[in-house]
Amino acid sequence: MKITKLVLLFNYKKILIGLFISILSYCISDYVNSEILSKVLIIFSGLILLNIIISILASYLLYDKSDLYKLEKLPEYINLNEIKNGIFIHASFDPISSYLEKKYPKMELIVCDIYENRHLDEKMINISKKEFPPNPKEIKINPTKLPFKDNSQEIIFAITSLHEILEHKKRVEFFKEAKRVLKNNGILIISEQMRNGINFMSFNIGAFHFLSKNKWKLAIKESGLKIYETKNINIFAEMIIIKNNCA
Repeated sequence: MKITKLVLLFNYKKILIGLFISILSYCISDYVNSEILSKVLIIFSGLILLNIIISILASYLLYDKSDLYKLEKLPEYINLNEIKNGIFIHASFDPISSYLEKKYPKMELIVCDIYENRHLDEKMINISKKEFPPNPKEIKINPTKLPFKDNSQEIIFAITSLHEILEHKKRVEFFKEAKRVLKNNGILIISEQMRNGINFMSFNIGAFHFLSKNKWKLAIKESGLKIYETKNINIFAEMIIIKNNCA
């Protein structure tokens, strides 16, 4: 429930406004003269309340009950116990790198925070950092100029972070940099919510925060990389797996 609680803290003002409008609409429905308008107000009130419940439930299923921040259900060909080095990229919210370091002590993991991402100015990010303290070894990076040598890394984890690269051109540049940095057959794991129907139904305009799958495919293709496999984390998020120099 840790991350769901953070989601509630991040959005408590919106939730309170929604509850207020829902209650107000329901109360007003008793005083209007039109029976049709009264029913419309009751339905409107119920829809707002239902949407709040669905968004909270969806957050719990996505963040706390899925494999999104656990990475325990990777394909068999990705054996993290055998990987010696890698990069973990986040966007000012990192609930997993310390866990990975403890679970896979043989893997030398470089933790990177995308600088100038949209979360940096959010007041609530300080609360999340109290719950999930920043990795003491993390560095700030420009995602279009990765500060690593050519063919030096076996794996790159990008967990709910690359959507913070807002321009298509810069996303392409990131993937080109990932291609340069990864060893032959090195792996890039991208985990993201998608801008699709189920996320619109569950998170409303919050779905605009993310990218459609077609935009991911286009940026990856233009970089010269190819998608090796896609895997549903749950109905809200997908994992895109890329193998470098894979035919």
